[in-house]
Amino acid sequence: MIGLYIGSTQGYSGKNLVTLALGQHFQREGQRVGYMKPIGAVPHKIGNQIGDEDAYFMQQALGLSENPSLVTPVVITRDFRMRAFLEDCANLLPGIVDSYKKLSADKDLMLVGGSGSFLYSGKYCGVDGVSVSQALGTKVILVDRYLQEYNYDYLAAAKEALGDDLVGVILNDVPEHFREEAETLIVPFLKRRGVDVLGIVPHDPIMFAVRASDLAVGLGGRLVTAPPKNDKLVVNFLIGTMQVENFVTFFKRQKDVAILCGGDRADLQLVALEGNCSALILTGNLYPNDMILAKAEDKGVPVIVVRDDTFSVAKKMELMLTREKLRDRSRIEHGTKIVQQSVNMAVLKKNLGL
Repeated sequence: MIGLYIGSTQGYSGKNLVTLALGQHFQREGQRVGYMKPIGAVPHKIGNQIGDEDAYFMQQALGLSENPSLVTPVVITRDFRMRAFLEDCANLLPGIVDSYKKLSADKDLMLVGGSGSFLYSGKYCGVDGVSVSQALGTKVILVDRYLQEYNYDYLAAAKEALGDDLVGVILNDVPEHFREEAETLIVPFLKRRGVDVLGIVPHDPIMFAVRASDLAVGLGGRLVTAPPKNDKLVVNFLIGTMQVENFVTFFKRQKDVAILCGGDRADLQLVALEGNCSALILTGNLYPNDMILAKAEDKGVPVIVVRDDTFSVAKKMELMLTREKLRDRSRIEHGTKIVQQSVNMAVLKKNLGL
């Protein structure tokens, strides 16, 4: 049995997507694949037990149904943090190792999902990625997501900590304008330090899209249009605070965009609807007039009314569009296909000894 820990340089880097893509690939090849997430940061009640929401989702996506307490032996709840700060919690690894042995007993490949930053998250209670992966005796893949630049110092430090157990890294969410630099500078830099780049996954706006119904929940707003229209995907947003003429110029360059504007700006709302925006988000708890609402219904555009001011809503949306969890079936299929096409499976298998 081979164990593979999938970690990342920071949270929301794409670990779940990579784990799912690899798991499904090896399942299609006939491998008996298992999964666990030792440290769960998103408590979720499953039956009468507390597990991790991401781990539960991954189990379902991979067609597995193991005991939540085995899949995620350590769940970070508020009570756990209080105990960890007041008491010594350095004895968590034995329980994680025991769960791993039980789950991997009849498996060919065991995938272990990381949480947060591989080097640092969980350090306060002895369950950081380095400690867990070494206790389990797994190989490691690290996912590094492009955010203005890559964490190449971090990856070099991880190589020093893991040695040959680091089988490679995956550079995720690479914008087209940065791909050449990644290929000609970052990849050779890491190669000279003994780190294989297993794949460069391109940026795809669909992977960070949010359904209008989920957007309303995340913003604490209220949908005021019919439910069938609320499944539209939003991949970006534009703040409507300018004159109509300037707004039209900017809006024409956008695609699958939500328009965020004050509830009293009927002029901008009308232009947005005529341009078939993905959603109309009205701030200040001001409802649209009857003409706007009727046109939105006719065009099939979701309208969301929120209490907060435009600036506050924009900050919330920015976070949602960069941290949207992988749940939608169409996005799952789309994303796993991109990862599988981008990752050099032959090199990965060779480094794993498969």
